[in-house]
Order: sequence, then structure tokens, then C-alpha cells
Amino acid sequence: MKKKILAVLMAATMVASLVACGSTEAPATETPATEESATEEPAAEEAAPEADNTEATSDIKIAMITDSGDITDMSFNQTTYEASDAFAKANGLDFQYYKPTEDSDEARTAAFNNAVADGYNVIVVPGYLFAGMIASVADSNPEVKIIALDVSQGDFEGAGVTELPANVCSFTYQEELAGYMAGYAVVKEGYKKLGFLGGMAVPAVVRYGYGFVQGADAAASELGISSDVEVNYVYGGQFFGDEAITATMDTWYSNGTEIVFACGGGIFTSAGEAAKKVDGKLVGVDVDQSGTIDGLYGEGVCVTSAMKGLAATVNATLTDVLAGNWDAHSGKIENLGIVSGDDPTVNYVQLPTETWSMKNFTVDDYKALVKSMADGTVTVDSNIDAMPTTSIKVTTFDNIH
Repeated sequence: MKKKILAVLMAATMVASLVACGSTEAPATETPATEESATEEPAAEEAAPEADNTEATSDIKIAMITDSGDITDMSFNQTTYEASDAFAKANGLDFQYYKPTEDSDEARTAAFNNAVADGYNVIVVPGYLFAGMIASVADSNPEVKIIALDVSQGDFEGAGVTELPANVCSFTYQEELAGYMAGYAVVKEGYKKLGFLGGMAVPAVVRYGYGFVQGADAAASELGISSDVEVNYVYGGQFFGDEAITATMDTWYSNGTEIVFACGGGIFTSAGEAAKKVDGKLVGVDVDQSGTIDGLYGEGVCVTSAMKGLAATVNATLTDVLAGNWDAHSGKIENLGIVSGDDPTVNYVQLPTETWSMKNFTVDDYKALVKSMADGTVTVDSNIDAMPTTSIKVTTFDNIH
């Protein structure tokens, strides 16, 4: 659980992804399982660790299903895929990923059924789109453990699930904390004209945005510059960039916006295209996007990233499965955030200190902020019913789409 999230490497292809709101580039030779067949990942040579039940351990086969994107999306799918694949290889377990044929509950359910038919009994799924699939398959497959990332109680209730079955667990994240850290940091760094570009206004994205605004407001107040700091705030209405969103970002940057928190899967491409024209800056989301953004739009364009501990969650939960400790998660939705005020690298929401380009806001400043958040000195409102009240100017715009 105490693994540090690795810096993202530049991927070769760009695929739009959903925030449920990447990391290193996926192997070029990897192919998803199809409805006709599945090719298993070769088992790693390392011996599997001792477990409470050796026979049960040998029967574990791990699968991952992508949502509407794929494993090169540089976001949720890719990070979940790589974490699951790495765990399986390190422990000598079979692993395969499945890509649904289309973006629908039916296609995701079909992918699940294919995985089960192929003998996979621990299935990891990233994002709120899987609520419908889980609702339709969990009860009829009680022997299959389903690990869901970022599927909230509201998502499940919307799919008709009021109580999680014993073979399902889910993890959500306190995005408002990561957003707060990013907003606070960039204002302390010296940025005064900020922007927030969200994807769709789903709860996770809104929490990121409202946290960002709160953090910027707190830093401006501490510096005594509240009248000088302002935030433009908009949702794109989708999780990918396009000409209309890029045009809006062009207008923002040309009118003085210095840095934009691009929060919504592939929507950062529109902010990046606009930023590179005027030496603008970005804040990444979900994972450390510095390698991806800087590789595409120029060195130093990504100032920092507001991150979730996706890989750490996958690793910790699969470790418990392997050790026979499924009961620790069975039927639960766990909301993850700050677990240490002394070591920010073990928290499930954080900034990437090894790759950020900030100079005025130091690592020591960041550690002090995290400590104050952990001990309750600094509190962040998680309410998403209304924009937080601030002393800085926040200008909201109608959705672009």
C-alpha cells in the first residue's frame, strides 16, 4: 500500500478516456481478449508469496475490463491495466484484459461473461460506467470477486443496487483534497489567473474543481492577494478534447489565463493545444501526467498533477485477495484520502513531488500542507451542491457542449 505512484511516461497514441474521474506506455504487442478467445499473459518467473490457502492461491486468475477507452488512454484504464498486470506477473498469476466491443452496459457485461468463461475469477474494473454491469452480473456470479475503482454509492443506486453483494468491493477517492492541494500549490507558486476545465460534471470531476477553487482561495488569502487571483470555470460536457473546447481554451489563454486544471480524461488535449501557443501551463489529473503532457506540448507545460492512488489501491486489494483477506473489503465502498500526515507519498490523494516543475512552492511547503490537512487544521468542503464561497473571483461559464 505504501508504494509511491510512478511518473507517467509518454504514450505513443492518444485515446480519449473517461474520468472515473497515464502511466507508462502499454506494450505494443498486447491485444485484448475477444469474444472468440483469450490469450493469457505468461506467468512471471518469480515465485508467488506464501498465502493462507495455497490451493486457493493457485486458482486465482485476474482479469481487467476497460470502460469506453483502452489501455493506452494515459489515464484510468492504462493505470489500472498496468497495476493489475504488474501484480499478476510479480506473483506468478494469470492475467488478461478485455476490451468491450462498444460503450454500453451490454458490451461491458459481455466482456465480463467472456472473462468468467475463460476462467478468470478476480475482475478489476475502472470507473462509474461499470455500475450497470456489476448490477447485472454480481449476484449470478458469486464465486467471482469484482474490484471496482471509482464507482460510488450514487452510481450503484442509479443502477438499482442499494447494497453491494459480498463478492463486490469499490473504492472512491476524496478528489476535493487532491484538487485543493493543486489549487493551493499553484497560487503559492505565483500563478494568479487560473482556469478549471472539467469533463462532464459528474461528482468526481466537480469535487476536483471545487477543491481546486478552495485551495486557490486559501493560498491567496494567506498571501494577501485575494483581489488579484481569479478562476475561470467551465465543463466541456465530454471526456475528450475537440475544436470547440480548444477554441474556448485559446480565448482563455489569450485573455490572460496562466494555468488550467484540465480534469476529464482526454480533455487535457484541448488545453494543451491552446497552452503551447502562448507558453501556458496545465495541471494534470488522476495520475502524474507530466510525461504525457510535456511530451506532447513542451517541457514544463505540466506544472503538477492532482493524483489518485489507483495503482496503490489495485496492489493493496489484490494483495488481500491473495492472502485470503477478502472479508476486509467484501460488500464495502471505501472512500480513500489522506492516511498519513508525515509521509505524503503513501496517501491516496497527492501531488507528484519528483516531477513537478514548481520552485517557489517547495516539497517542505507541500509536506506542511498535507500535515495540516491530516490533523484537521485545514479542512476541505466535499459538498458539490454549489460553488464554494470564496474571496477570490470565480467566473463560471456555460458547458461548452
